[in-house]
Amino acid sequence: MTLDSPLTAPSGTMHAGPVQSGPVQSGPAPADPAQELLGQGYTILRDAVPEATIDALRTELAPYLERTPFCEGDFYGWQTVRVGAVLNKSRTSHALATHPAILRLADAALGAYCDWVQLNLTQVIVLHPGQPMQVPHRDQDMWHGGPKGEIEYQINVIWPLTPFTPENGGTVLWPGSHRRQGEAVLPMEESIAVAADPGDALVYLGSTLHCGGANRTAAPREGLVVSYSLGWIKSYENNFLVYPPDVARAFAPEIQDLLGYRIHRPNLGNCEGQSPDVLLRDGKLTGGAKDELLPEQAERLRAWCEAMRARQTA
Repeated sequence: MTLDSPLTAPSGTMHAGPVQSGPVQSGPAPADPAQELLGQGYTILRDAVPEATIDALRTELAPYLERTPFCEGDFYGWQTVRVGAVLNKSRTSHALATHPAILRLADAALGAYCDWVQLNLTQVIVLHPGQPMQVPHRDQDMWHGGPKGEIEYQINVIWPLTPFTPENGGTVLWPGSHRRQGEAVLPMEESIAVAADPGDALVYLGSTLHCGGANRTAAPREGLVVSYSLGWIKSYENNFLVYPPDVARAFAPEIQDLLGYRIHRPNLGNCEGQSPDVLLRDGKLTGGAKDELLPEQAERLRAWCEAMRARQTA
């Protein structure tokens, strides 16, 4: 995730050191997660997967976390470790990336604005002791030039690998901030600190102001971010380099689709006029272009062609 522009906080509104944000968000899962996500900018699915699934994920990722150096930069965090391309490193992560409840939320937030939703990012983030609070930001600001506040570009899911608390850097976010996108900085008193356990899933919009909290404990705080975005925009991770055909060929079709090995109608993302999924089957491109249109486009085209044929035979 990136910053659209540097943030300058008025006195008393944002702090880089150890602070206590507003109320702690905990409690049962909402009755309608999609309504809550769109209404307040975030939702929490409690016990979305068994804790054993998270244990398996941590075991698979442990070697990568041990050998990855700290980040460089005030945004990524000097006492923070980030590991991407998680689908290559953990088979267990595939089940989280294709979790049905999560995909329903992605469709609820993004489906009206694209033909299909793509995987934007998989990244493990570990906040080590002493990591200060991150600068508040909106993840959608990685896309420059597009209008903000009219459509959603993205949703993020954080799967806690260790318990998230206000003391160890649990995510801080501002409820309702997706409706206040003209305000780069909001008072800390309006924020909440998320408390969540392994197996829970924190889901929030790309337009929701948020940040990693300060880790004031003696143990690291670990979480897996799985992000989804509109299928027609450039993804945070370059999926076709991170998961090239010889790698993606071994993935399940649901993962291949999320990575973008398909046409985004109309005809976007093709390889010599064909769907890129050809590269996952026999690797042969014939050069024979094939229409891939939205249903309403196909119907208009059919009607136009019939009208032209009728004129020619009249």
